[in-house]
Amino acid sequence: QVEWLKNEEPIDSNLDENIDTRADHNLIIRQARLSDSGNYTCMAANIVAKRRSMSATVVVYVNGGWSSWTEWSNCNARCGRGWQKRSRTCTNPAPLNGGAFCEGMSVQKITCTSLCPVDGNWEVWSEWSVCSPECEHLRVRECIAPPPRNGGKYCEGLSQESENCTEGLCIQDKKPLHEIKSQNIETASDIALYSGLGAAVIAVAVLVVGVTLYRRSQSEYGVDVIDSSALTGGFQTFNFKTVRQGNSLLLNSSMQPDLTVSRTYSGPICLQDPMDKELMTESSLFNPLSDIKVKVQSSFMVSLGVTERAEYHGKAHSGTFPHGNNRGFGTIQARNKATYIQNLSSISTRNELKTTAIFGHLGGRLVVPNTGVSLLIPHGAIPEEGSWEIYLAISPRESSLQPEGTDVLLGPEVTCGPSDMSVSTPFALTIPHCAEVNSEHWNIHLKKRTQQGKWEEVMSVEEETTSCYCLLDPYACHILLNSFGTYALIGEPISDCAVRQLKVAVFGCLSCNSLDYNLRVYCMDNTPCAFQEVVLDERFQGGQLLEEPKLLHFKGNTFSLQISVLDIPPFLWRIKPFTACQEVPFSRVWCSNQKPLHCAFSLERYTPATTQLSCKICVRQVKGHEQILQIQTSILESERETIAFFAHDDSNFPAQMGAKAFKIPYSIRQRICATFDTPNAKGKDWQMLAQKNSISRNLSYFATQSSPSAVILDLWEARHQHDGDLDSLACALEEIGRTHSKISDITETEIEEPDFNYSRQNGL
Repeated sequence: QVEWLKNEEPIDSNLDENIDTRADHNLIIRQARLSDSGNYTCMAANIVAKRRSMSATVVVYVNGGWSSWTEWSNCNARCGRGWQKRSRTCTNPAPLNGGAFCEGMSVQKITCTSLCPVDGNWEVWSEWSVCSPECEHLRVRECIAPPPRNGGKYCEGLSQESENCTEGLCIQDKKPLHEIKSQNIETASDIALYSGLGAAVIAVAVLVVGVTLYRRSQSEYGVDVIDSSALTGGFQTFNFKTVRQGNSLLLNSSMQPDLTVSRTYSGPICLQDPMDKELMTESSLFNPLSDIKVKVQSSFMVSLGVTERAEYHGKAHSGTFPHGNNRGFGTIQARNKATYIQNLSSISTRNELKTTAIFGHLGGRLVVPNTGVSLLIPHGAIPEEGSWEIYLAISPRESSLQPEGTDVLLGPEVTCGPSDMSVSTPFALTIPHCAEVNSEHWNIHLKKRTQQGKWEEVMSVEEETTSCYCLLDPYACHILLNSFGTYALIGEPISDCAVRQLKVAVFGCLSCNSLDYNLRVYCMDNTPCAFQEVVLDERFQGGQLLEEPKLLHFKGNTFSLQISVLDIPPFLWRIKPFTACQEVPFSRVWCSNQKPLHCAFSLERYTPATTQLSCKICVRQVKGHEQILQIQTSILESERETIAFFAHDDSNFPAQMGAKAFKIPYSIRQRICATFDTPNAKGKDWQMLAQKNSISRNLSYFATQSSPSAVILDLWEARHQHDGDLDSLACALEEIGRTHSKISDITETEIEEPDFNYSRQNGL
């Protein structure tokens, strides 16, 4: 006997016409349906034995289909030329089980023209009318100069005015008119006064009756609510009277409650809807937990079924809250907890995005850890016997610089100071950027904030100027400046081929519901500081990096970004329908102004035994670049592999003073400057030094410096702060033919010594 099993259940072909079990024992599915997905097994049996085949997994996928187009939107321009759009979604049907996503555009735009609105305006007042029997005359005006058109505003103000035409001397019923009006006013005010007093008396009486009835109803349960805020739900402290004898509502009315008992337990708690009235038992309340403290004033409260109003206290989160003083934080009430966490998070972020140190004549290097932002103070920039406290900071996400049109903020807003100090030798400020460097597609500007808070342009990167110098590397811009302040890089796309580099990272964590697992996909600027802020947020939320971040080239071609979750194991995990793919408009990605884009997906396990998750995250720009992140992880922290956040972790050395901050020893540096600053019959040798170090633009800036070679070497130090590639510098010197000994022969110990003997005869 041969039979087929689907998910360990026998298949009866007589009950399903779509399934045919042939005489040769093959199983035929005539037309694939979603319900046909499953694990199929063939089983043969006779009187001797029973055999089973290997299970065959059948997954029926569905390719996505477009829905109908929506109606065209209103023209976005209130006046003049603009555009209107319509959209459609890939939900007819939505792609399932790895089916193909819809091809084509999800948004269409067309140009439109709106008539400009014209606000109305009053014409001049008419002449005063003849005095009426009521001793008044009036005048009018109309809103016709011009009348409102195309949605313009109507005129503001009155269209008619009246006034007494006898200056109060007009007589009615043998009394002056002003006396009659005053009597009417007094009568009206008396009526209003008495009506108000009557309403107040009625309200007080109703309140007294309500309070009396309420206290009677509460007294039947043997409990008085002392804190009125408990009526609104939440966690509050209750005080109880002595239990009244014979109350049938109590579990044991003869037991006297011990109001002095106080038990504290720790554990994660998930706050549910306060309207949920499910009775909480003592056993479920007192299960051992780990992170949140729940304090029950008395076990007597459990017997009354009012445990949901117990007071709870938060415990310091590891890595975020201060250690060793949990007791102080434990006294914070629930209504203040959110504010406390928010303030603490912002303080932590600010502390990590600002560095301060005191520098002297020997100079040094200042770094904001793991952000790519650094400041190099050359030797001699600060006067001898002087010391300055210099700081370097990154402004919060909400930058004060708002780019215009399609302009893009390419990196963080960086502040160095003190702003009232100026140096004798240019310092090097390094700011990371997210543009794919190409002068044919980008026009990049450096801007500085004035003391009045406005932003002014300092220079264009391609501009020839002697005030400052910008060297644009693939991932950072190195700027030589003489004055401190707040600086930012702005990119102006010249063509649709301008590329903004985005870093795609996926974080995951378990939710309050133990069966749910949250995936959070971030698309942020490809700068270390943008990734740093995402890491800080995820550490606070308990998220873990699931895969090495990848680079996405996002073009300025107005096409949107699509993020989807693919290849979810069909019988282990599931995702809510129509949520496996999310689409983000182009403008939101392109004009994000340093704010990371965040999309969340919620997966649900079928059973708690499932601890492994494998899927793919696809991030693609329509008609553009695509990146796929392969997720293969354990949802249990103890089994998960740790992925490094930063390639260069410089958090241990935010500030370096003196010789330790420089890769080139001071004695070698002096000899190089003395050799290349001297004019030569073949030309100024510092120009050859600049060209060999890929500095071929705006050489007039170096010509204005007292030591051009020293400034070129400062720029080299800024560019090679992580690798310190002395071999490349030595090769450049050898190619020029001015030296035969390699700088790299200097031992690592000599470079790291804090005090150099400047007469050391190494190098040149």
